[in-house]
Amino acid sequence: MSKAKFVDWRKVKPSPLILIFGSEEYLYSSTIRRLKDDVRASDTNVEIYEIEASDYVAGELLNMISPSLFSEPKLVVIAGVERATDALIEDGKAIDVADLTDVTLVFQHAGTSTRGKALLDAIRGNENAVEVACAKLTKDNEKSAFVQSHFTELNRKFSQSAVKALVDAFGNNLLELAAACDQLIADSADQIDEELVNRYFSGRVEADAYKILNAALDGKTGDALLLLRHALQTGQDLIYMLGAFARKIREMCQIAGDPRATAASLGMHPFAFSQAKKVSSSWSDEGLAKALQAIADADAAAKGSERQPEYRMEQLVMLISNRGRE
Repeated sequence: MSKAKFVDWRKVKPSPLILIFGSEEYLYSSTIRRLKDDVRASDTNVEIYEIEASDYVAGELLNMISPSLFSEPKLVVIAGVERATDALIEDGKAIDVADLTDVTLVFQHAGTSTRGKALLDAIRGNENAVEVACAKLTKDNEKSAFVQSHFTELNRKFSQSAVKALVDAFGNNLLELAAACDQLIADSADQIDEELVNRYFSGRVEADAYKILNAALDGKTGDALLLLRHALQTGQDLIYMLGAFARKIREMCQIAGDPRATAASLGMHPFAFSQAKKVSSSWSDEGLAKALQAIADADAAAKGSERQPEYRMEQLVMLISNRGRE
């Protein structure tokens, strides 16, 4: 069992030994940036060292953490521990946190391989260590929570519909999602609502896969086809769009197949769950099955089985608009 203290990336503070673990680049980059800002705010003479774990040579760590001539504080960041040299693993395991004076030692591991496990175990076995989780945000409720925290941290009011619109439009890329939030925060409006989101990102939001799908689910065939054609003309990726379609239809299948399903059990945002439940109630099991098959066919077409995958996509949109009926 890990003895390290888990800390949210937004609340991390300089500490003698920190492990940043997870493959979400925006989260681990932001964590490191916050640590840099904190140590610089405390002492402008801080010494900052940043090295790649794959470039590490024996003895380098000891040199970086040793007291300097004028005893300036130090921040040492070792990135990419999943590619660590044997020397780094051994030197890292030998570090005694009690000996670190005015030093913040940070190990960043993406978690994409088991390389460096012995070092990770040593860090996690240290009760003075801090771990920051930076795993990929894959579920809508996780992305919604990210957006809400982003706004709350800067004391901005927001509506749930605005959060959903942002996740729908930018949820596939956390860096883009954060940038969109920052752009809205810079606006002087009292509250961030869906109207403000659409004003800033109308092209991206209106042509987004979820906008197309939602229009189709509402039975608005013409609107859905117009949005689809606009999305294709602006270079949106068919495979990504189909992935969004598949997630939504699968959620509807899960809800329709299990009357006891809840937002928590499916890992969905409560608002998204209630909307999906409302929509799925008007679909038959046969219609949902046909929609899933049509998505599979369109996906195969988009990956090269047919010469005109756009036609297959239009057929899919029309099928969904008709609730799975031919």
